[in-house]
Amino acid sequence: MELATLAVHAGLDPDPTYGSVVPAIHQTSTFRQPAVGRFVEDYDYARSANPTRAALERALGELDGGRAVAFSSGLAAAHAVITHVCAAGDHVVLPADLYGGTYRLVDKVLARWGLRHDLVDQTDLDALERAVGDDTRLVWVESPTNPLLNVVDVEAVVAIARRRGARVAVDSTFATPVNQRPLELGADLVVHSTTKYLGGHSDVVGGVAITRDDGLYDGLRFVQNAIGAVPAPLDCFLVHRGLRTLPLRMRAHAESAAAVVEALRGMPGVSDVRWPGFSGMVSFRHPDAVGIAERTRLFTLAESLGGVESLIEVPQAMTHQSVEGSAAAVPPDLVRLSCGIEAPADLVADLRAAIAGA
Repeated sequence: MELATLAVHAGLDPDPTYGSVVPAIHQTSTFRQPAVGRFVEDYDYARSANPTRAALERALGELDGGRAVAFSSGLAAAHAVITHVCAAGDHVVLPADLYGGTYRLVDKVLARWGLRHDLVDQTDLDALERAVGDDTRLVWVESPTNPLLNVVDVEAVVAIARRRGARVAVDSTFATPVNQRPLELGADLVVHSTTKYLGGHSDVVGGVAITRDDGLYDGLRFVQNAIGAVPAPLDCFLVHRGLRTLPLRMRAHAESAAAVVEALRGMPGVSDVRWPGFSGMVSFRHPDAVGIAERTRLFTLAESLGGVESLIEVPQAMTHQSVEGSAAAVPPDLVRLSCGIEAPADLVADLRAAIAGA
């Protein structure tokens, strides 16, 4: 099936009792056992498994071409991947332009347990090859990167990592399976913050890690159960609902972003306009970054991204404070947009007025 069809049907089996097209939300913490030590399928306790979560995991796995393990946030998914693949003393290569939360997790938490890391511009393949050593266990990729929206050649990164026996995990949150399927490009794992485009309505927090490798899958399931950072049934339901319109929404996000980018390139004071050519993420630089972010009316000043409504932020002062003082530091005049699905002309008019100082 094509992705648009798969998104509508993935993981959805009609309720066997009443035939409801949308399965029930299993809002329960535990399950009745017919006998001591016996239970139905995987369901004994909801931290370990829940039917609503299982349906979402099937859907997410099908969309990215692997087997999915859902978590309570994107960072919980990242934590599970890194801690399963790596051990104390191992080395991880991170992108030099990355989400501040990922950097904080590695630099401020996991480094205390002996994990070592380097920041590398992964668009520079020669620099990446020099950074990956025999002790490198994981190359963590973002594509597009956050917030500078660089697109990384995942296949080339995989080739470099393979020569040293390292795994490759790709944070594909900004791209979604509509625009990029890292497992088909050779990556070992793909991670999403389902909070963003996959959920799509700014009403849920979640994450997922997906792989085709049975050993990695089993390890992630073990970490999921052992750590317990699992999404609640209602959260799973909301993300699964969002998936059904994902291809339609991504097309609308891209149409909004294309119109905004074309307009920004002609506005006074605007420089370094970036857009990967898909998705709704746009960034640009302007000396009055803070003022612009505070003057927009349709673009809501808020962190996060990927919802149907448009958002604006200044990363250096908001989502990326944790990278200050590092090689991943963000310029203070950078503005990041998450273009929603409103009429593109209205979004352009809002930015034009904010940049003009109205």
